[in-house]
Amino acid sequence: MLALIRIPLVLLYFVVVNLLLLLICLVRPFHRDNVHHGARLYAGISRLLGVRVVVRVAEEVKAGGPYVFIGNHQNSYDLITICAATQPGTVTVGKKSLVWVPLMGQVYWLSGNILIDRLNSSKASSTLKQTIRKIKQRRISVWIFPEGTRSNGRGLLPFKTGAFRIARETNEPVCMICASELHNKIKWNRWNNGVVLVDVTGPVVLDDSRELKEWTQYFYQQMQDKLEQLNKEVAELEAKA
Repeated sequence: MLALIRIPLVLLYFVVVNLLLLLICLVRPFHRDNVHHGARLYAGISRLLGVRVVVRVAEEVKAGGPYVFIGNHQNSYDLITICAATQPGTVTVGKKSLVWVPLMGQVYWLSGNILIDRLNSSKASSTLKQTIRKIKQRRISVWIFPEGTRSNGRGLLPFKTGAFRIARETNEPVCMICASELHNKIKWNRWNNGVVLVDVTGPVVLDDSRELKEWTQYFYQQMQDKLEQLNKEVAELEAKA
């Protein structure tokens, strides 16, 4: 019964937010803070779904980037949970095909996000160079999901090296954005869907102490450990509720 109320409310909220963001993006297309403001608006949907999203940001990160942010990519609810941690001056890297999604796709493009063609390796390589150039020229941060796809309950998937190659080439630090478990977390007919903890960790510079693949594995293990910690915290918080 609750789902019958939530579904139209969420759809209405989603349409209104996208229309508002489209207007903002038409007034100031590709502005460095469009993605940050859009993420905060999308995060409002979490309240309609009975989820309390708690974002914790390391003090060093609040001082401003550029940074290369890496996050765990779980499912479609990422848009209203982990994305709430999007910092000012940050854009994301996403699939070029997203631009064809009605309304939301045009907002995604006009927000200034970087689009890549996953089906064309030569174009993907060109986009990598374009991303590096934008970070250097515009002094913006970039958010990448190094797993490359949603995990959908399979745990943290292996990382690709693209994000770390960008960090090396731009000489900008890497920060992790980690969200606690989302798999089967949200039930549309359940009033209270608990807590999601999102941590933005302090910056780490990729020096010469490790090779690129070693740094990739290092951050994989660091994120794995952080996720275990967050899931334990959530279990304790929800047990007290």
